[in-house]
Amino acid sequence: MTSQQLTQQILEKKSFLCIGLDVDIQRIPAHLANAEFPIFEFNKAIIDATHDLAVAYKPNTAFYEAHGVNGWQSLKKTIDYLNENYPEIFTIADAKRGDIGNTSSMYAKAFLEDMGFDSVTVAPYMGKDSVEPFLAFEDKFAILLALTSNEGAFDFQTKDSDGKPLYAHVIETSKTWENADRLMYVAGATKPEYFADIRKMLPNNFLLVPGVGAQGGSLAEVCKYGMSENIGLLVNSSRGIIYASGGDDFAEKAREEALIVQQEMEKILALR
Repeated sequence: MTSQQLTQQILEKKSFLCIGLDVDIQRIPAHLANAEFPIFEFNKAIIDATHDLAVAYKPNTAFYEAHGVNGWQSLKKTIDYLNENYPEIFTIADAKRGDIGNTSSMYAKAFLEDMGFDSVTVAPYMGKDSVEPFLAFEDKFAILLALTSNEGAFDFQTKDSDGKPLYAHVIETSKTWENADRLMYVAGATKPEYFADIRKMLPNNFLLVPGVGAQGGSLAEVCKYGMSENIGLLVNSSRGIIYASGGDDFAEKAREEALIVQQEMEKILALR
């Protein structure tokens, strides 16, 4: 998928919603517990109920890795289901990988080629040779951790370094890497005051924005400072949607919550 195709999908659906499939098996409705792949069955129901309201889905791989082989099979079944039934959907492997070059090449192959994701989140701490292998895949993206939504982000990411916060150095340096046009960036919704500066550095790149909903981030504030000419936002919501109900009606309730977010996004897009 290209960024232009992603923007077109946003305009058609009047939504830039990304739904995080961070599935805690302890919170899956009881009637799915006896399924061979309960996490996949949960995901499938959520996807079927919300695919017309969302432009992206983002499984956090830790929630699948924790269950060993069965968990990886659930993840693969989820991405295959999306690719086969809803190929217009942008898919994100929230894996936060980043290692020396040959290791990163294997991570990139695993998620972008073998599993078929459109993108994967990566950590920039080890620098250029740890990220460029993810950028070698045409029409695929690496989503770089720039300014995250968690409290610990202030430990390093906003610290001053030569007159600029560290995250600004990360962004500016990453723009010099090979195939940097295939980079997207994580920018947390809990820190909207930084978005204007981020947009000055990244006028055209997509931003993946966690932290709206359960973490307290404001969609209106994010859009005020973070929206670009090509929209340029994928706003993620996980718990607030997928755990809207713990009963048999979980998919219907998830759709209701996703619709609330989509309708707010539609209003914002109409005012552009």
